[in-house]
Amino acid sequence: MSDIKLYSYWRSSAAFRVRIALHLKHLRFETIPVNLISQDGGQQHSADYQHVNPQELVPTLIDGGRVIRQSLAIIEYLDESYDGARLLPSTARERARARGLAQLIACDIHPLNNLRVLQYLEHEDNMPQIERERWVQHWIKLGFKAYEDMLVSNPSTGDYSEGDIPSIADCCLVPQVFNAQRFGVDMKAYPEIMRVTANCLKLPEFDAARPERQPDAPKT
Repeated sequence: MSDIKLYSYWRSSAAFRVRIALHLKHLRFETIPVNLISQDGGQQHSADYQHVNPQELVPTLIDGGRVIRQSLAIIEYLDESYDGARLLPSTARERARARGLAQLIACDIHPLNNLRVLQYLEHEDNMPQIERERWVQHWIKLGFKAYEDMLVSNPSTGDYSEGDIPSIADCCLVPQVFNAQRFGVDMKAYPEIMRVTANCLKLPEFDAARPERQPDAPKT
């Protein structure tokens, strides 16, 4: 049994980021599923899980006696703590660009369309599903236009978002593309994003992290 445990939900894009990072580092880990939409209102709100993560969010990483929360912090912790593929580039300029692209997704796009925001819009504002979907699509399109422009305009874009080695930026991009496709965003407007995503998904580490491959994914 691995000392690394990941509290995860199969369809959480934040947990998806960390799974990619763990696989890129070739680290063994145990998945502890947290059902965000269970009939009791979501296991993230249970007293037991509140003790693990007071924010009642996934992912949470347990590494021995260490508890690390927030996906970007977890990815940087893994990169600094373990050998193997580097998730942050070698130079300050490259690291800054990779972090900036990652934060564009993790800090600007994702928080506006995650589960608790959509539940609030549904239950507190009585927003119909079709309007909630338009809300999600709007913020993804706005963010993806910027990400696409940053890929096209920068000569350091390579096979991946920053150069020719997958980085923290790609750990964030691929899950957000999955999320965009789930909400019906037309991805033809973002050819560079889709090129980079396709390159990522050719790698077994990204493939293994896909939502449908997780132990808590619904069996079809």
